[in-house]
Amino acid sequence: MEKNGNNRKLRVCVATCNRADYSKLAPIMFGIKTEPDFFELDVVVLGSHLIDDYGNTYRMIEQDDFDINTRLHTIVRGEDEAAMVESVGLALVKLPDVLNRLKPDIMIVHGDRFDALALATSAALMNIRILHIEGGEVSGTIDDSIRHAITKLAHYHVCCTRSAEQHLISMCEDHDRILLAGCPSYDKLLSAKNKDYMSIIRMWLGSKEMVRVMRKKGIEHHPNFRAVKHVPFDQFIQLVAHAGCMIGNSSCGVREVGAFGTPVINLGTRQIGRETGENVLHVRDADTQDKILQALHLQFGKQYPCSKIYGDGNAVPRILKFLKSIDLQEPLQKKFCFPPVKENISQDIDHILETLSALAVDLGGTNLRVAIVSMKGEIVKKYTQFNPKTYEERINLILQMCVEAAAEAVKLNCRILGVGISTGGRVNPREGIVLHSTKLIQEWNSVDLRTPLSDTLHLPVWVDNDGNCAALAERKFGQGKGLENFVTLITGTGIGGGIIHQHELIHGSSFCAAELGHLVVSLDGPDCSCGSHGCIEAYASGMALQREAKKLHDEDLLLVEGMSVPKDEAVGALHLIQAAKLGNAKAQSILRTG
Repeated sequence: MEKNGNNRKLRVCVATCNRADYSKLAPIMFGIKTEPDFFELDVVVLGSHLIDDYGNTYRMIEQDDFDINTRLHTIVRGEDEAAMVESVGLALVKLPDVLNRLKPDIMIVHGDRFDALALATSAALMNIRILHIEGGEVSGTIDDSIRHAITKLAHYHVCCTRSAEQHLISMCEDHDRILLAGCPSYDKLLSAKNKDYMSIIRMWLGSKEMVRVMRKKGIEHHPNFRAVKHVPFDQFIQLVAHAGCMIGNSSCGVREVGAFGTPVINLGTRQIGRETGENVLHVRDADTQDKILQALHLQFGKQYPCSKIYGDGNAVPRILKFLKSIDLQEPLQKKFCFPPVKENISQDIDHILETLSALAVDLGGTNLRVAIVSMKGEIVKKYTQFNPKTYEERINLILQMCVEAAAEAVKLNCRILGVGISTGGRVNPREGIVLHSTKLIQEWNSVDLRTPLSDTLHLPVWVDNDGNCAALAERKFGQGKGLENFVTLITGTGIGGGIIHQHELIHGSSFCAAELGHLVVSLDGPDCSCGSHGCIEAYASGMALQREAKKLHDEDLLLVEGMSVPKDEAVGALHLIQAAKLGNAKAQSILRTG
């Protein structure tokens, strides 16, 4: 049977260091085990799995009926940074013999632990392909450095969120070797909540430090508390699914618990950079007792919507398909996808800083503009076309203009770092999707702009509402620079805006925070492009003024002495303003109303 470019099974080594990473790796291991014609599985266990203080959690791997090929004792006792370094060194000493014996085609490594760094370093130096799970994420601690270091060593990447995928692309990883699969543990989590949980709650009610504090305070003698070394994953998820609140700084709180909508209080800054659902409340000053109590008062007992940021329950089938697609005949040496640059350019630092650029896309109701913009906010070159009326023509034109601009950027010595898209309507910037547009941009609802552009240009892509983009531009380059709070108002074909509060852009729960043009000022006013009546945009936008100008012109009431409109020129807002300046009372009245 032909598989992976050769005539044998793919030998996969899964290395697990602790119970947390096993919860992500186990679904993949079960999937591999169900396809013995394609895969041969080797399991290596090391790290805290083999430590009694952490519950000897290697036993749960055995209980899941996996054969453990190798156990490596790699943890050096101690709770300081030196012990961590020594543990990495010990793992590096022991791993070569194991890898020489197993000779895997690919090693699967998870996350951002120091043990995982030792695994990736060993495999990379021994020319073994590495598949890294959960790369591209940001948590806000030393974990980030370790995670990104593993990314640079890994040949293939399985990421959980669109943002993580964009980060990997920004780090110059090959887009063809990145799989956006979702988190494997979500395959189980989204169908795990059941009603038979009271027996589990009675059975279990954390870390060594928690146990010490509890013993010191005598809390462990309270009937509602129990200190345990390890809770089996199936039982643990039932506990968090039905808990009144989860408190701590584990990644589980900001990732897995979102699948149940359980309230979470994240203490300190360890997970502050991660994407979270609305169920997570951060208490950065974790030593402030009052803040923790206030957070507990706000969170306890609430029920939030299920969050699918980290997965939709179908990660494992995608990962198995990805593994089958790996061609062992391809060169092992990984390639990085650096942004295109012109050869033989100056290496002077001032020159390089001046040539860092981005592609800016402005999708207006009338025109489609693409520009090469420097890091100083200066437009290097601009391209303008009329905005097509249909989705197919519009998306093709955007791709064509961006490809041409990227090619031109190389000739201009501009290093393109990413693409920013500004568009009218309601936008979900986290997903890069236009949720709903007004009639100004037709066939423009539920449109994924990020994926086709990112796939074509191999660059990170950001999408947001045009008013929000204007506010960000004012904050960085304009009148809002240095201001903590301000509102930006933009007027054109339509009317929009953006709100900056405490230096941050406000989107609102439904991404409508600054739709200022669609505030209703008259219930019986003219029709608006959003489908409502009497909005500000229906009175004061470019389209509204054009409508009134045309109405006056049709009634032969627009032109006054000193002005004319050529036959081949459409009547617009500028003609209305010109007429008002020349004393046309009707035009003046319309402008006062607007």
